[in-house]
Amino acid sequence: MPPSSKFILAVSGLGNATGTGAAVARLFSQQLGYRIALISRPRKDVDNLRDEIDKAGGTVEVFGVDAYDYGSMTRVFERVQQTWPDGRLKCAVWNTAQWSNIPFMDITEHDINLSVTTNIVAATAFSQAAVRALTADGSDEDKGGSIIMTGATSAWRGSKAFGAFAAGKHGLRALSQSIAREYGPEGVHVAFVVVDGTILTTRTEKNFGNRPGKEPNWMRDEKQRLSPESIAKCYLYLHEQGPDAWTLEMDLRPAKEHF
Repeated sequence: MPPSSKFILAVSGLGNATGTGAAVARLFSQQLGYRIALISRPRKDVDNLRDEIDKAGGTVEVFGVDAYDYGSMTRVFERVQQTWPDGRLKCAVWNTAQWSNIPFMDITEHDINLSVTTNIVAATAFSQAAVRALTADGSDEDKGGSIIMTGATSAWRGSKAFGAFAAGKHGLRALSQSIAREYGPEGVHVAFVVVDGTILTTRTEKNFGNRPGKEPNWMRDEKQRLSPESIAKCYLYLHEQGPDAWTLEMDLRPAKEHF
């Protein structure tokens, strides 16, 4: 592991700590020595991830939030800065998910509000706090950094029964484009990653491992699903891109995914 850095990775959305957010946290700690701010609802799984990174020699802390809303996302960055007053944010990853599969006529006001609050309102506050930190006064080395947002196929197109989900993801994609155009000249690299396929986690394997029409153990075939570790490597690549060649949008899918 490289020496500990003053730079901070803030990653929001850890789930049960077996997916993309956890893989990104591990990799940025191992490869860059960044301090890791794990932003999550209170979960034992996330506490275990913190302990794992800590035992491996990393610098890490959990910043629990009760909800993904505007106020919580604003306040959590204040807590990160208080915890590491000598640190500086260098990368912020918005990996928070609000997945739903609801027939259009069954969508309720609560459903659409939840999608918009998570994917647009909370993501806006998270990104504002990140931009504020990334553009704060400092040396040329310190200023700037990256904001990486995890998207989905629904950010490109709305499918049957995915109206509420697609509305939120379309909004998140548009948000990323606007931030990139406004703050790219100030050294903020914004990248939106469309994950087009099923990511292998303990939760998805349990829920989708026996999907009708799929052969048994299909999720163990690396050509049919994505792995969090491979996605994390792409995020690291995006973060380390030089300002002469920035990626705005990247789409990732396993080899056998139809598109």
